[in-house]
Amino acid sequence: MTVHAFEARPVEDHLAEVERLLGPMVARIGAAAPDTVEVGDPGAAGRVCAAEVVSPIPLPPFDNSQMDGYAVRAVDLASASAETPIALPLGATAAAGDVPGVHASGTASPVMTGAAIPHGADAVVAVEATAWIAGSAGRAGGADERMSGFPPLSRAGERVAEVSVIFAAPAAPGAFVRRLGVDVAEGAPVARAGDRLTSARIGALAAAGIGTVPVRPRVRVLLCTTGDELAEAGRRHGDARSAELAPGSIHDANAPMLAALLRGAGAEVTAARVGDRSSELRDTIERAAPLVDLIVTSGGISMGAFEVVREALAPFGVVFGTVAMQPGGPQGLGSLRGITGADAGPIPVLCFPGNPVSSLLSAELFALPTLRALAGRPRERRSEPRPLAVSADSPEHKLQLRRARLEADGRVTPLPPGSHLIGDLADADVIAEIPVGVAHAPAGTIVNTWRIA
Repeated sequence: MTVHAFEARPVEDHLAEVERLLGPMVARIGAAAPDTVEVGDPGAAGRVCAAEVVSPIPLPPFDNSQMDGYAVRAVDLASASAETPIALPLGATAAAGDVPGVHASGTASPVMTGAAIPHGADAVVAVEATAWIAGSAGRAGGADERMSGFPPLSRAGERVAEVSVIFAAPAAPGAFVRRLGVDVAEGAPVARAGDRLTSARIGALAAAGIGTVPVRPRVRVLLCTTGDELAEAGRRHGDARSAELAPGSIHDANAPMLAALLRGAGAEVTAARVGDRSSELRDTIERAAPLVDLIVTSGGISMGAFEVVREALAPFGVVFGTVAMQPGGPQGLGSLRGITGADAGPIPVLCFPGNPVSSLLSAELFALPTLRALAGRPRERRSEPRPLAVSADSPEHKLQLRRARLEADGRVTPLPPGSHLIGDLADADVIAEIPVGVAHAPAGTIVNTWRIA
């Protein structure tokens, strides 16, 4: 794809250009052979199923009890009422994990939640809807003799004493019985291509006895943060103090921040920090090219004298310009050719500004929609219109993305607009959009808001 130089491009146009750029990558990943992940693997959550997976068994695999209670034949309780209760002798006990037994007609078989319904029974009565008395069937006795809960039981079903269970209402056939296959039929899909492996989906697969799942390959991203001034954040002597900085240096916030954002959208990220030398950046990319699907850079693309990303990548097909947004105006993108070596095809590259707020919001707007879609998530962010609590000024010809605090009444208070204020970004509840064409938005103006990631 050929991308021409751009200047003050609308956000929507730049996003469309990014999506065209990433289209071949999306198609290639969609056609790639799937990975296989174990259902119990901690890394399974969030992966996307690559093919339909059907259940080899019905779920549940047998009729089982929904309640702790008594398995009965409904016909044996047809005439039961509060005035004329029916007493049935105690039958064999069924606990979860027991092999299904046989229910004797005219008895009440204690059954625990999840236990197999004994053959011959067709309903369950909750234990709290019954009482029991010591004595033979048919002799209900007075109310003062009745006991609540289960009588003493053994797992094998032997009765500790002669016991009768009292029922004061009929039971409908099928009551509190979970039928075989009522959740998932044998051979029915338990996961479909494109389904994200949520905790519930993983649970359904495990319940069906499925041990491994074919999943889409993850997007492999090389993340390059640039600048001689960047130092890695760290600890010293095991205490909570930050590592000492040399004069003129700053800690690299963008690498861990953007890596977390991209990983949260389903990508596999390799981070590299490079100085202000174009040869170093080119060498880093050339080494990584055979192993990545996308390159993201941060910094080095503005109008300064030492813009390393612009200097290194412009000769290889990456184009730089500005987008009509604040923060995050400087942007670059292209299909990187030549630098990646003879065996590697063109690799899409997205270049974001170096200021942390600009970099994060650029990634959120331009990289994450495609990554979210590949990860089985909605492409678009969930947004909500809200009124401004105070007025806000904005550059009239740009989309302004303001960090904002959400008030108790639902209004939003914009925070200062500086692109370096990463602490404010961390404390912000939402991003409020002041649209193009608005220089001053009075209090009460309805603006679109969304949460990062």
